[in-house]
Amino acid sequence: TYVKALAEELHKIAPQVQIWFGGPEASYDAKQLLRELSYVELVIVGEGEETFAQLLQKHLLDGERLENIVGICYRENTGEICDNGIREYLPMDKIPFVYHDLDRFVHKILYYETSRGCPFRCSYCLSSIDKRVRLRSLSLVFPELQFFLDHKVDQVKFVDRTFNCNHEHAYEIWKYLLEHDNGITNFHFEVAADLLREEDFALFAQMRKGLIQLEIGIQSTYPDTITEIRRVMDVDKVAECVARVKKMHNIHQHLDLIAGLPFETFAQFQQSFNDVYAMRPDQLQLGFLKVLKGSYMEEKKEDYGIISTSETPYEVLATKWLSYEERSLLKDVEEMVEVYYNSGQFMHTLEYLLAGREDTFSFYLQLSRYYRQREWMGYKHTRLFRYDALRAFVSDGLQRNMTAETENISESDPKRSVRKDTVCAKFEEELLTEYLLHDLYLTENSKKRPDWACDDTETKQRLKQIRDPRWRAQHLKQEQVGQIEKILANRTDLHLEYYPKMCGGYLLYDYSQRDPLTNEAKVYEITMS
Repeated sequence: TYVKALAEELHKIAPQVQIWFGGPEASYDAKQLLRELSYVELVIVGEGEETFAQLLQKHLLDGERLENIVGICYRENTGEICDNGIREYLPMDKIPFVYHDLDRFVHKILYYETSRGCPFRCSYCLSSIDKRVRLRSLSLVFPELQFFLDHKVDQVKFVDRTFNCNHEHAYEIWKYLLEHDNGITNFHFEVAADLLREEDFALFAQMRKGLIQLEIGIQSTYPDTITEIRRVMDVDKVAECVARVKKMHNIHQHLDLIAGLPFETFAQFQQSFNDVYAMRPDQLQLGFLKVLKGSYMEEKKEDYGIISTSETPYEVLATKWLSYEERSLLKDVEEMVEVYYNSGQFMHTLEYLLAGREDTFSFYLQLSRYYRQREWMGYKHTRLFRYDALRAFVSDGLQRNMTAETENISESDPKRSVRKDTVCAKFEEELLTEYLLHDLYLTENSKKRPDWACDDTETKQRLKQIRDPRWRAQHLKQEQVGQIEKILANRTDLHLEYYPKMCGGYLLYDYSQRDPLTNEAKVYEITMS
């Protein structure tokens, strides 16, 4: 929509400029697009690298007629619309490497591909249209990877649809990255976890923490939905592989779910969420079905009763199985998951709150309702506000539970039992406060202390004492004295906190050392002699 509007305004002020469109959406029905948009002269159909190059060289520079260029749909001067057909798929080795001057890409994610096409036929994905997997030769890939490594770029994101669908190709690339690691660059891969082999795990185990990260699309765990969307996946095997990687503590894992898929009701999506959350990924992306033009999902749209937005990204609004109201609830859950889980800033608190709880979805649903009732949803809140809100949510839940229990006892009415959907009453408020404070200081040496935190005058004084070598020698255990001296050397960015319930002592946060995966400060437990 934005591109169409921009092109229309550009045509008004510069009618002499030729406007060309391209990409999957434009390619899908190029003739209709040209009929609707009079200011567009030409649409590149299919893969555009070679076609675009020929348009520039042969047509604009050499004067070649458009009728002789394959891979375009265009409008003649007479108004007639001509379709020259789709160009054959380009061999991957013919695609030039586009990165040369990296000055424009400092601290940017660089995108790179070593394959196109996908052997699978997932109905929501356009990659399934090209069932032939085309690979870029490793003799080209390795020097290009070395270019990224030599320039110490922050992150390279592989856009290969299922990177490890060709085992040998994936293995050799991972092996190269392991052997040539520069200690800085991170590489992102979208993989099918159930296709990982023993030799892959053996490589992963040797990798530096943060060298690679894996994105794993699960989408749903409901068997009927998996079958209907033509997805090939062993959910149990995926869970096993995710667990194996997680135990290595060196690879970030990002798992995906899609809401609005056929046959999946609100309750069934809730189960999918719980199944995936139980795998404890580093990130859990709750996405919504996009009904892409040209996909098999679009063909089945009417059968599924899918209502989607008229413009990009053609996101699902409702289906036969999921109402608009339920979809709206899932949108709110998505926001809570992004804020509280995917931010990584509340992990220890969430582990405490959700320990032993199978239905984690209900927690986020309740939290989203709490936000919605107070009109907090949809706003950019401060980080400290998020901690305040979570603490208030749990505290209010505790009070509701205690009130319900009192009523139940006083009235002796078994029907007036504690609501199952409220936050569990077993949590200790003091312990909750300590976990929240721990999460807060793990990621930031916050200068503003929360109102609900205890006074820190004593801990500030204790940190001053710890900096005194004579005090350390007298009060710390001997084996800790040397370690603390190294930590304190020329470092001012430290924080000390006392947790009587969580650990029964002091924790020292060192912000000069951070975990590459979580960005958490290194923490030392201070033990008095």
